[in-house]
Amino acid sequence: RIQKELDKGNVVIVTGFQGVSVDNDITTLGRGGSDTTAVALAAKLKADICEVYSDVGGVYTADPNIVPGARKLKEISYEEMLEATASGSKVLQLRSVEYARRYNVKIHVRSSFSDKSGTLVKEGDESMEKAIISSIAHTSGEAKVTILGVPDKPGIAASVFGALADSNINVDMILQNVSEKGFTDISFTVNKDDLKAASLVMDEVASELKAKGHDVDTKIAKISLIGAGMKSHPGIAATMFKVLAKNDINIDMISTSSIKISCVIREKEVEKALKALHKAFKLNK
Repeated sequence: RIQKELDKGNVVIVTGFQGVSVDNDITTLGRGGSDTTAVALAAKLKADICEVYSDVGGVYTADPNIVPGARKLKEISYEEMLEATASGSKVLQLRSVEYARRYNVKIHVRSSFSDKSGTLVKEGDESMEKAIISSIAHTSGEAKVTILGVPDKPGIAASVFGALADSNINVDMILQNVSEKGFTDISFTVNKDDLKAASLVMDEVASELKAKGHDVDTKIAKISLIGAGMKSHPGIAATMFKVLAKNDINIDMISTSSIKISCVIREKEVEKALKALHKAFKLNK
């Protein structure tokens, strides 16, 4: 119907944020669902580009509210945008970027209050990999859960994370300590919205495995360096760790992918870490 109206020269206004479930019930698409609606329509209509307007002017090298020298990016690859979104960036909804990559829909992220160009999210190319680091993302929306004194034997990790999966709880980062006298601690991070449910699951798991119990830490934050250029440039992780150490910032957990390095630090040290890393990697230039 939309295509027919467009063919007639009409301007079509479609309500975002809504969809239909597998049971054909009207439902909402969650936070940022309008982004997904826009990208899905652009894909179906074979549009050249999908423009997403918001209160930000585009995608920045870091949160400009924390890092004054943060620079707006002219373009960023789907892969980098996916990693940034999963690591705390709220510019676009994760599902919308996944959809855009699947159907190769270019997204132009721009401000509702300005005519200036924003950031183009598109398929990556060689020129985009020249920048080793494209952005630094952060989130304080996660908590760390540690199950203490579990037997160090095959199948324990499967029991812990299988129970979380059965409760539809997504786990982000995982760390298992070195075994001591046949016992070990396993730490993982979850979204704070899932913390209560995760704690209940760990109570049951600790009892079943005869563990000592579990601890919860809500005063953490995750910072992530993101950049397609990491694939061909060694030493990025070492530089990141040196910068944090120089600023007396301790690292609790580490995880990596081919284009991302994430560290869990204390929440109170986020601003200092972001500014130091942004300067060290010269992202303001």
